Amino acid sequence: MQSTRNLAILALVAALLGLTFAAYSTYDYAQHLDRQIHAVHCSFIPGAPVSGEADNACKTALFSPYSAIFRETYWGGLPISVFALGAFSFFAGFALYLLLSRGRAPRKAYAVFGVLGATPFLASLFMFFISLTRLHVFCKVCVGIYFSSTLLLVASILALRHYARKDERAIDARGPTEVEVQEAGWLGPLALVPVLALAALLPAYVYLWSLPDYKPLLASCGKLALTTESHNALLKIPTTRPVQPVTLFEDPLCPTCKAFHERLVDEGVFERLDVTLVMFPLDSDCNWMIDRSLHPGACELSRAVLCGGNQSRAVLEWAYENQEDLREVGKKDRAGLEKRVSDKFGKEIAACAASKATTIKLNQHLHYASNNHIPVSTPQMFLGDKRICDEDTDLGLKYTLAQLAPEVLK
Repeated sequence: MQSTRNLAILALVAALLGLTFAAYSTYDYAQHLDRQIHAVHCSFIPGAPVSGEADNACKTALFSPYSAIFRETYWGGLPISVFALGAFSFFAGFALYLLLSRGRAPRKAYAVFGVLGATPFLASLFMFFISLTRLHVFCKVCVGIYFSSTLLLVASILALRHYARKDERAIDARGPTEVEVQEAGWLGPLALVPVLALAALLPAYVYLWSLPDYKPLLASCGKLALTTESHNALLKIPTTRPVQPVTLFEDPLCPTCKAFHERLVDEGVFERLDVTLVMFPLDSDCNWMIDRSLHPGACELSRAVLCGGNQSRAVLEWAYENQEDLREVGKKDRAGLEKRVSDKFGKEIAACAASKATTIKLNQHLHYASNNHIPVSTPQMFLGDKRICDEDTDLGLKYTLAQLAPEVLK
């Protein structure tokens, strides 16, 4: 029948489209298993070039706590997209079977397809609300999976309608009638349920089986030469349940620092750290270790953080939350940053940030970084005196903490 052919074609298109987007997402995730940073696919159009932008929605989604499970057990965890990869492969095969059967498939097979075909949509709906309420951005590759799941849901509804019809006619003069075919039992169609489960789990098994052993690499990135600063200039950030001393080198206008800080907060880790904060602005206006400003205005905002007192964390998080706007102001009018600080936190903090004493204190932070031979990049994290490799502050963060400081995850 034409109706069964159309729904099979729609299901096949939806499954192949979802398979494509899931494959891109899984590939991008797996690329980072070499512990380097890579460009990612971030387009509604399959086959479009990768995006090398440092800050885009697809990278935000990839590095978020919601992109993978079992992060404490495996470096990077198990990406959610591998399950989509297996599921859409199953539905592509199922849809192809319905298409090639030319209406001769048992009607109960359509019923099973109708029920199972809704599962990717339910999973996509859950991830959609995470993107909406937690990430506040929508990864284009993720949206591609949502769209594919919705198309598959439409095909599933059509399949259920087909199953519910009572007035089926013969397929053709040579074949059996659908009424005769529908009398087949449920055993065959229901056997597809564990097949779907197996299809979804098989790529996950292959992914975990192929992971290398990262444990020997976790403590290979050096230590702090000096654990104290002679002028007592470093900044303590109070947290609610500190159990592990940590030293953080951060720049308030650094996008990676923002993502790292949000990751620590979202993972529930930050409140269990005894935080010593070292301001390390990548801005040549105050940082003599660089010859050009990577983040113009970071010096002014770093001084504001130092002047914040019990509001220092609030100043830093405000800078992170408004980073894009503050970067633009810093490029054009650094005095405008002082006004932004004054408007938000009061004239006293703004005046302190502009003072000579605070300039000296920030310089002491920079000397501390220099004396410890800190790479000129941010963020940098030290558990006690042990440096956490840059690669382990993103996808591998939870695994690294589970190995080196498990108490912060309890």
